[in-house]
Amino acid sequence: MKRAIALAGLLAVAACSGGNATGPGVKQDDGGAAAGGPVTIRWSTWGSADDVKFYNDFMKDFEKRHPNIKLKLESVPKYADYHPKLLTQLTSKTAPDIFFVGDDNVGKFVSAGVLTPLNDKLAGPDSKSKPEDFFDGVYGGAKKDGQIYGVPNDVNPEVLWFDKKALAAAGITENPADLYAAKQWTMAKYLEMNTKLKAAGKAGSIFWNWYGSTYSIIGGFGGKVWDGGKYVATTDEKSRKALETLAKGYQDKTFLSADLLPASAGAETTFLKHKAGFYAGGRWMIDSLKKGGDKDNYDIVPFPSETGEPMSGAVAASYLAMNKDTKAPKEAFTFLTEFVSKEGQGLRLKGGGAVPSIKGAEALVLDGYPAHAQTFLDVRDSGFANYAEEVAVPGLTASINDELIKLWQGKVPFDESMTGLQQLVESKMG
Repeated sequence: MKRAIALAGLLAVAACSGGNATGPGVKQDDGGAAAGGPVTIRWSTWGSADDVKFYNDFMKDFEKRHPNIKLKLESVPKYADYHPKLLTQLTSKTAPDIFFVGDDNVGKFVSAGVLTPLNDKLAGPDSKSKPEDFFDGVYGGAKKDGQIYGVPNDVNPEVLWFDKKALAAAGITENPADLYAAKQWTMAKYLEMNTKLKAAGKAGSIFWNWYGSTYSIIGGFGGKVWDGGKYVATTDEKSRKALETLAKGYQDKTFLSADLLPASAGAETTFLKHKAGFYAGGRWMIDSLKKGGDKDNYDIVPFPSETGEPMSGAVAASYLAMNKDTKAPKEAFTFLTEFVSKEGQGLRLKGGGAVPSIKGAEALVLDGYPAHAQTFLDVRDSGFANYAEEVAVPGLTASINDELIKLWQGKVPFDESMTGLQQLVESKMG
């Protein structure tokens, strides 16, 4: 699923979970805080065994500078399993002190009242990461009524990677990045390129079935997804046009759904073999392109807009939150604020596939690749995490995606799909 890939730079490894009789944040086996010894801060995330390597330098540095704090990483290999397990732990009072929360799940954690409000702590004298150090749009559902409940760990702006060779083979001589700079990168121009790629026997674009790609296309048509707290993607004229264009494109293979491609010919393989002109993704693509041996053939551009003027783009995010019931709030916050600080992100993201969420760490991205790497920062600075209205409803984003992929496959007629999608959203919102 796109979620696991888009947050690849934000992940960690599996370990055992469960609390102890003294509660979160207090060690019992060697005395811990109760005996005046070091306090153990348990923190959790999701990811594979390889992902934890991105945290090693930070954890070693942190423990060296804070000998009174020991860190215990507990993680779950699969993203789909992570949040249900965390909710169970929070209910049973055995959850870690600090934990990651995905942008499509953070709303229900905020609503459940299990997270520590962070405004005062972030603005306080012990903070290494002030509220204003982060761009407001990336808080998404982690911010409610002006109160911050989770801080962006790092982000992955959704951009369009493009293959210069594939474009040239389709007779396309214009460079999308140059068009964007000239404010001529319009949805009409983008669709025209996709049509030419299809005529040349290639796919126009590859998308993952998630809000980042879908809502970016809607935005490119000038449409809206949410308006005044109401879901309008199925009723707004421009939004319907965007969704209908996507549906037709998927069905005639101008667009490919990465979720549906066979493992032997997946999205990255297809793109690296010059069989598609565009691939929607984040900075996590860099490693694959470098390994492909032809990295200079690829560059990035934001999603096109209706008029050619820059527009707000989707940003995949995850958040670091604090357990409201932690028994070691001071030490837990020390870990949280340093983890998301400029220095913390510098240690964690070196050589990784994510973009810093905090201002002042831009040099990590501007390392010379791709040529228009500044685009990642531009999309981050003006972008948005998933809508607060959507992430506040448990399972809503996943249900919308499930409904849409049936439309992409042609299993449901367009008008019927729009009616069903609207009913689904309204029923889940109560």
